Amino acid sequence: MNKTKRKIFETSMKLFAEKGYEATSIEEITATVGVAKGTLYYHFASKEEIFNFLVEEGMKLLKNSIQIKTAKLSNSLDKIRAIILIQIKVIKKYENLITIVLSQIWGNEERNNTCKKYVFEYIKTIEDIIKDGIKKSEITNRDSEVLASEIFALTCTSLIYKIKTKQEIDIKKIYAELEDTVINGIKYFVI
Repeated sequence: MNKTKRKIFETSMKLFAEKGYEATSIEEITATVGVAKGTLYYHFASKEEIFNFLVEEGMKLLKNSIQIKTAKLSNSLDKIRAIILIQIKVIKKYENLITIVLSQIWGNEERNNTCKKYVFEYIKTIEDIIKDGIKKSEITNRDSEVLASEIFALTCTSLIYKIKTKQEIDIKKIYAELEDTVINGIKYFVI
């Protein structure tokens, strides 16, 4: 991605997260970036295309990070630990992206459906790991779809914690809490 396209990408992400998609205009994006409309339209055909690019690239980054990290691990619980840590890191580093995706997941507009599609694909990645863990008796036999959704949702709560406490996300602290909660909740206990 060239410098101008990256600047449009980053500026749009920041504005969409702060003001919302609807309240952000092409004029505001071009003024903030410092480029003419023609330059923006050279890189992106519309505001919707910028939005779709943001969501697609961001969720692809998260999914690829998880797949790379978990491919090296054999134990399902270790994979879940890795997922929790990576999600927290991504949420901290790309807070604007996660804010946009979560704010736009509700509704039935094309934009909402795009966000749902990518979030659900990502959650399916977690679900597959859980199913494998259940099969190997490393994870209690529960509804893998519910567990995968819970893991995604729990890590996203670190944004709520940040807003509530007005503190930056402390990756180690949040990870320790979530790792304990999630892993103790899904471990296979032999009685």
